[in-house]
Amino acid sequence: MPTPLPVSQLNEQVVMVPAGPGQSVSLETTVFKPDGDGPFPLLVINHGKAPGDPKLQPRDRFIHMASAFVRRGYAVMVPMRTGFAHSTGRYIDHGCNMAANGYTQASDVRDVIGYARGLRWVDGEHIVVAGQSYGGLATMALATQEIPGVRGVMNFAGGLRVHGGPCDWQGALVRAFGDYGKRSKVDSLWMYGANDSYFGPELVGRMHQAYVKAGGNAQLVAFGDFKRDAHTMLASRDGETIWLPEAERFLRRIGMPSREKYAVAGDASAPVKNDYAAVDDVSAIPYLAGHGREEYRAFLQRQLPRAFAVSPTGAWGWAEEGEDPRRSALAACQTKSQQPCQLYSVDDYVVWPGTSAAGGTN
Repeated sequence: MPTPLPVSQLNEQVVMVPAGPGQSVSLETTVFKPDGDGPFPLLVINHGKAPGDPKLQPRDRFIHMASAFVRRGYAVMVPMRTGFAHSTGRYIDHGCNMAANGYTQASDVRDVIGYARGLRWVDGEHIVVAGQSYGGLATMALATQEIPGVRGVMNFAGGLRVHGGPCDWQGALVRAFGDYGKRSKVDSLWMYGANDSYFGPELVGRMHQAYVKAGGNAQLVAFGDFKRDAHTMLASRDGETIWLPEAERFLRRIGMPSREKYAVAGDASAPVKNDYAAVDDVSAIPYLAGHGREEYRAFLQRQLPRAFAVSPTGAWGWAEEGEDPRRSALAACQTKSQQPCQLYSVDDYVVWPGTSAAGGTN
């Protein structure tokens, strides 16, 4: 029987990392690391861009990927770049100049790595960088620079899409990746799915060809369809079965640790399944009137992981997929209720702790 792995916490904390000219910007950065003093190899994960004002974008955590790397003994940093979430400074958009967009975002990432290499618990000679969507574009721009300790990069559905206007953003992306390939300094792993709603297989093939033809070293893994949209694969709990085996092989190739060293402690706040009702017994849900019950019926067709929350006011909220559908469902419910919301069901089971109540109105 194999020896059980020691248990570690994720030790999540949020720090403000100095960046930009004269360190005039502070980047809201989520940190995860195993128990102990290290030094630990480092993974830096770069986020994408949601539609709308970057200041309104929530802090990204990439909890599934972070957990997998902490289990392998890594420290993980997830910086929100300039102008995003609670990071200071002004977000800069170069429009259709995709290469410039990537380089500007990569500047923040380089500053974060420089900061991290000065921390006593970081092994500054064993660093890997990953990015999803716009973060993937930033990661590939970063790979054009010789940065001490960075041994390779991983690009998950990387790129940037422009909505409306005359910009040929697809052509601009191909040209940007050609530019990055010509200047690339480290090996890269690319992962794109067939049903990615942003970057389809034909475009991905052009971007990859431009990169390697210019001299870049990039292994492209085209993994087929993933649920409704492969663009969400990295943020999905179920995506780990796709990306992790490829990432482990890549890590070994670039001389980074890949074997599990710790068992990560479970979430003590996770709700417990009970016998209140069957998950598909719509009549058992407290507080909700007819329309709310119809919404719950529709919710039962949503993908896992998922969560549904209710309030004594008759309000409800639900969420599927993403980093934390429980928290998202509660937040959605709370926007419509002046009384506290509670989770009713999670995934395919009921977690409601109380007794049935009369239906309310919404």
